[in-house]
Amino acid sequence: MINPLKGQRFSADGITVPLRHSFFRRIWLASLFSNLGYLIQGVGAAWAMTEMTSSADKVALVQTALMLPTMFIAIPAGAIADMYDRRIVALVALTIALCGAAVLTALDGLGLITPNLLLVFCFLVGSGLALMSPAWQSSVSEQVPAEELTAAVALNGISFNIARSFGPAIGGIVVATAGTVTAFALNALLYLPLVLALFFWKRVAAPSQLPPEQLSRAIISGIRYITNSPSIKIVLTRTMATGVIGGSVTALLPLVARDLLNGGVQTYGVLLGAIGLGAVIGALGIGEMRKRMSGEAAVRACTLSMSGAIAAVALSRAPVVTFAALVLTGAVWTIVWTLFNIGVQLSAPRWVAGRSLAAWQVAFSGGVAIGSWGWGRLTDAAGVQSALLVSAGLMLLLPLLGLWLPVPRINASDVDPEVLAAPEVRLPLGNRSGPLVVEIEYRVAAENARAFHGVMQDVQLYRQRNGAYGWSIARDIAEPELWTERYHCPTWLDYLRQRNRATQSERALDRQAEAFHIGPEPVRVRRMLERPFGSARSNEDESGRTVVEIMSGGSAAVGQ
Repeated sequence: MINPLKGQRFSADGITVPLRHSFFRRIWLASLFSNLGYLIQGVGAAWAMTEMTSSADKVALVQTALMLPTMFIAIPAGAIADMYDRRIVALVALTIALCGAAVLTALDGLGLITPNLLLVFCFLVGSGLALMSPAWQSSVSEQVPAEELTAAVALNGISFNIARSFGPAIGGIVVATAGTVTAFALNALLYLPLVLALFFWKRVAAPSQLPPEQLSRAIISGIRYITNSPSIKIVLTRTMATGVIGGSVTALLPLVARDLLNGGVQTYGVLLGAIGLGAVIGALGIGEMRKRMSGEAAVRACTLSMSGAIAAVALSRAPVVTFAALVLTGAVWTIVWTLFNIGVQLSAPRWVAGRSLAAWQVAFSGGVAIGSWGWGRLTDAAGVQSALLVSAGLMLLLPLLGLWLPVPRINASDVDPEVLAAPEVRLPLGNRSGPLVVEIEYRVAAENARAFHGVMQDVQLYRQRNGAYGWSIARDIAEPELWTERYHCPTWLDYLRQRNRATQSERALDRQAEAFHIGPEPVRVRRMLERPFGSARSNEDESGRTVVEIMSGGSAAVGQ
């Protein structure tokens, strides 16, 4: 994971700087209201299920229903956010959630709600929010200058956690005094400010020089990018593991309130408020922790602290002790998730930001959803206290995962792609002409062969994550100094996309590889069309392999 906060300190003034931008301020306040409504609905849904059934499995499934959609929708949602106007995507998604909340309100008001219907409409609301989230999060970079992005992301986390500090308590009061139907209605109403804020957002997007990808291709491109990004894969693995184990707290909290503390819905709301209060404290303390600790050390400290806090919740019968333990849980939980989220957001180029954040959401929500189901089943079999103690024990062991998959310590890179001019071609090509084959010839001194090969492994990853396939590097057996890098792109349009997706740090890898080149001639680049008949708009050269261009020049390898 990238160390985006290393060396940065969040003073009170520093973290609030993005609020000076009027649009960000309006949309931040509107999101605070929508988060408040979502959490009020969560309290209502959880307590409604508790009243309808005594099954811990069903109660835990409420959280699963709200978060499971992210596993199924997030990746397509991320692709849609990268392909289309993020404002429109967010509006449509929010409308879906609003409709789900409205229908749930109507059904509860008419007395038609059942446990299964409650889960269905929680799933629908969760689906709308899962569709909105990648567009919402990836649009933050369009609302504030790049140097304020980290603070803006942290503020969005604080927005949710401020709502979590007060929303559950408000939800508990609303449910206790006016019933669950009022909680569901209030959620629907509190979505409206965000709908209006997005509707009046005058988004200015830089026009793309290339047409958008098809949805299926965009999804594949996102998956390919993530699978070829070692740092992102480590973050996703650590995120899912933490979600599975740590999801026990929020999933079983209604049962903690009812069975361990002998309380009611008000107690449940106060306990959720404790988590939210801790989350705000944690968000404000992220900068100081990152200043004093590496990313891996911070994650380990948080998971160890969470283990102790979960054990305290399991063993406590005093509301004050449980409240304090949940404050600590909320603080360290938020620090871990914020570090992971910001790391992914700052490591992914803009063209794949939505899909990268969607993958993180899948890992996070999927881990919590799967964990919630598992902890519910274990609670049915062994009881709330035993389930929480098992969770605390596993959380205590979780830092061992860092020995195998340590959080990478790398510097934040420039995520803006370095756009290159289209290469000169002499063969008429259409967007779908292809496949295209690129060959790059280097001459490398024998004593530098191993070092060059090591650099080319990094070049392979960046070529593949940006769209190339069939990559190889070969050494000539007759001329050992001659090395040939070779890769394919499905079509000419895919090649142009791949060529212009590389960031400045990835271009630096090209220059690093080119620095090994020796001899009077520059690195040589060949672009060739490997095609069936009629793939190029030309009747010339009916051979299956047509040389499109041979480039020469001192920087030929840079950008291919």
